Amino acid sequence: MNAFFAEFFGTAMIIVFGGGVVANVVLNQTKGNNSGWIVITFGWAAGVFTGVSIAAPYSGAHLNPAVTLALVMAHKFSLALMPIYILAQLLGAMFGAFLVWLAYKKHFDVTEDADSKLAIFCTSPGIRNYFYNIITEAIGTFVLSFAVLYMAEPAVGLGSINALPVAIVVLGLGLSLGGPTGYAINPARDLGPRIMHFLLPIPLKRDSDWKYSWIPVLGPMLGAALAAIVFVLFT
Repeated sequence: MNAFFAEFFGTAMIIVFGGGVVANVVLNQTKGNNSGWIVITFGWAAGVFTGVSIAAPYSGAHLNPAVTLALVMAHKFSLALMPIYILAQLLGAMFGAFLVWLAYKKHFDVTEDADSKLAIFCTSPGIRNYFYNIITEAIGTFVLSFAVLYMAEPAVGLGSINALPVAIVVLGLGLSLGGPTGYAINPARDLGPRIMHFLLPIPLKRDSDWKYSWIPVLGPMLGAALAAIVFVLFT
């Protein structure tokens, strides 16, 4: 498997687990309906563990444009490879979202709550304030990227042995900082599935909230850049 497909399938696995657990919790007539936030955070963490485990031997398992940016800025990854990695991450996230929709198709059909359907694909804030929403996403991604920079091998990225620590960091971020915005902390994770929400034939769906869509892109990239700057200055 080459690096492109490693990033593609690794990111897809994150969305299959993460989007899948949200679907299980919020859609009608599922076995996990209304099982809550703790279940959701563990599902996302399991997705990160699986994605990193799959992709690490081939691509370093960035699986996140913000992480790729942080690694580039910290001189741990080639700038020339950054665009192809980000493309693979975005397409992988879209593919993962498609699989979640396919798996839960009949439950989408019997659920009327349009906001819940959107939540399976992308994040939205509990209180909509763009300035503070960006700050929340930047802080969360700073923590993630800073942790990754200390785990990463200089020549590649994350090694497979780091799958569990990264998953634990993501679990902790969901439990601690996930409340205000739903902790996107990954531009591809939010934008790719949001595009699929727009494209897929989901009954009774609402708009894809494009007016908020730039927050889970800009906030994580700012947080990752700051993490890289701090890492370079103090290590």
